[in-house]
Order: sequence, then C-alpha cells, then structure tokens
Amino acid sequence: MGMCSVRFSIRGQQKSRHFIANSDRYTVDLSTFSTLTIMTKTTLCLILSLLTAFCTYAQTTPVVELPAFNDEYSALVKQLEAGQTDIDYRAFREKFIESEQFKIASKRSKEYDSLKKEMYTQMGKRNAPEVIKITKQMLSINYTSMIAHKILRQTYSIIGDTSNAARYKAIQFGLLNSIVNNGDGNTCTTAWPVVQIEEEYFILQMLGADVLKQSTDTKGGHCDKMEVKTEEGEKKTYYFGISKIFEGYKKLMSK
Repeated sequence: MGMCSVRFSIRGQQKSRHFIANSDRYTVDLSTFSTLTIMTKTTLCLILSLLTAFCTYAQTTPVVELPAFNDEYSALVKQLEAGQTDIDYRAFREKFIESEQFKIASKRSKEYDSLKKEMYTQMGKRNAPEVIKITKQMLSINYTSMIAHKILRQTYSIIGDTSNAARYKAIQFGLLNSIVNNGDGNTCTTAWPVVQIEEEYFILQMLGADVLKQSTDTKGGHCDKMEVKTEEGEKKTYYFGISKIFEGYKKLMSK
C-alpha cells in the first residue's frame, strides 16, 4: 500500500509533540514531553478517520485517461500531461480531428455534454475534488476542450495547487491564442479558425457576448457569422472560419 503521511504539531506549555499519521500506522512520540494531554478515544478515532480519508483521496487522485493510439494527437496529449506545454497548439487542434480519438469523442458526445453539465453543478456546490475529477473525465474524451482546461486550472488555483494551475493555464491559453492570434474575427477573410463548434461559443463566452443570430457566410471563405450583444449592450459581429469543422464531419463519415 502506498504511504500518505501527514505531520502536525500541538503546542504545549514549553515543548511540542508530533503526531505522524499514515494509511498503515499511527505513531505518537511522547519522549520530549514532561506534561501529557489526555485525548479521548472518540477524538483520536475522529482524527484517524479524517486522516485516513485524506490519504485515501490523495492516493486516488483522478488522472486524464491518455489515448492509446499511435498518432500525433495522442503523442501530444501525453506530452502536455507530462508538463511539456511548449507546442504548436493550432496543429494540435487540427491533429485532433484527424485522430482516432476524434471518432471516439463523437460517439461519446452525449457523455461529454452530461459531464459538462455536472461540472457546473459541482462548481455551484464548491466541490473542488469532484470538479477536478469531472474535468479530467472531459479531457479524457477531448483534450482540446478549453472549458475543461479553464475550470480545471481555476479549481487547482483555488485549492492552492500552483503547479497544476500553471500547467493547465498554459494549455488553455495555448489553445485559445492559437485561434484568436490567427485573424481578428471581424470579416470572413480574417475569421478566427476553429475546428469545433464548441470553440466558437467558448470564445464568445470569454468575450462576454450573447449570440443574437447565427448564419453562414461564404464571402472570402467558409464562415460562421455570429451576431452578438456585448456586456456593454453593443451589437457586434464575429466570424469563425469553419472549413476544418467540415473536414471533421468528412472524417466521421469515412470508414
């Protein structure tokens, strides 16, 4: 059994004593004490129960299920999960729709949507462990999900896990910038290139824009034309290049 240790101290009049608790054993070192504080069995049992629960959770930390295919998308997911976040994110997103995992993600789209809904529910309950578990399940289906990376990094930040927060922030903004830094979204010619519809709505959400009308535009390319209302009440139009989305559809229809 893996060992999970927790050390804390209780201050006495002049000296301190230390309890060393782990999932296999519980030891109390009283050698440095001149005065002992008697704790009831009930209190000790409660502490042990809490520490055991903590250690069990630590040993069962949810992980992203890595795709098992021998393709570029799968290799890049493994690289990102290992903390190597300096990649070409636009190429990564495009490799996703070329991968076998893309077909699996399509078949599991209802499961993904249910997980996203439950994610928001658990966020409302401030249930950080469950939010982490759910977002990693979402990433196991589609690692290019910007909303999953965003909520995961925010949750890690809330609980003080700065290392994981930094990693998933780098991935989230790597994905986002690979879209918004390639065009200005003001015309179909300069549209933001997306590979999934979800990317469009994530960006509009980040902009604080509510969709009033959606249509297609072929002037200068193949685009989604999104007429929106901003948080300031201003009406604007954004364009998203969707040629890669149709490539994805063709991939799903092919054998």
